[in-house]
Amino acid sequence: MFPLFFTPLPLLRACQLTRPASTEVRALKPAAALRSIGRGVPSFVTQHPTTGLSHIGPDGGARMVDVGAKSQTLRTATAEAFVRVSRDLAARIRDNSVAKGDLLAVARLAGIQAAKRTDELIPLCHQLPLDHVEVHAELTRDDRVHLTSRVSVHARTGVEMEALTAVAIAALTVIDMGKSVDKGMVVEGLRVVEKRGGRSGDYIAGPSA
Repeated sequence: MFPLFFTPLPLLRACQLTRPASTEVRALKPAAALRSIGRGVPSFVTQHPTTGLSHIGPDGGARMVDVGAKSQTLRTATAEAFVRVSRDLAARIRDNSVAKGDLLAVARLAGIQAAKRTDELIPLCHQLPLDHVEVHAELTRDDRVHLTSRVSVHARTGVEMEALTAVAIAALTVIDMGKSVDKGMVVEGLRVVEKRGGRSGDYIAGPSA
C-alpha cells in the first residue's frame, strides 16, 4: 500500500504514455495564426505570391494595400442588385402594406448606412470619408426589387466595395422586411455597374440579364 502522496513510477510513466495528444495547447504568435487562417485559401494565393495581386504580400499572406503614394481624386462607383419576390409580397410592396413598414424606404436607409460602414464589414477595406451615398429601391414589373447605389469620394482609393455593400445590405433588408410573407426570396445580379476615376481607369458593365 503506497502513501497517498506517492505515485509509483511505472504508473506515472503509463499515464504519460496514454495522455491524449489533443490535451496539448500551443499559443500561436500573431503571424503564425494568420498563416494558419490562410491555409484554406486557393493555391494560387499561397503558392504564387508574386502574381501581382495587391492584397497579397510577398509571403503569400493577406495585407492591406498602402495607398499613401496615390493622389486624392474624385472616384465614383455605381452598383446594383435584385431581389426576386413572390406575387403576394410584390402586391404588398405596391400597396405599402408590409407588416414591418415601408419596405423600400427601409431598404434604402439600410443601404446608405451600410456604405458608410464598409470598412467594418470587409476586413481589408480602407476607411473613407464618403462625399455622397445614394440608394434607390423600386419594384419592377417582373416582381423583383431593383436596388441601385451610387457612391462618391475624394480619396486615394475607389468606392466599388462601398457601392456593392450598399446594395447587398439593402437586398438583405428587403428579405428581412418581407420574410413573413415570402420565405423564398432570391438575391440576384449583385455587381458593379460603373466605376470612374483612379489609376485603373473607368469601367462600364454591359446590360444586366
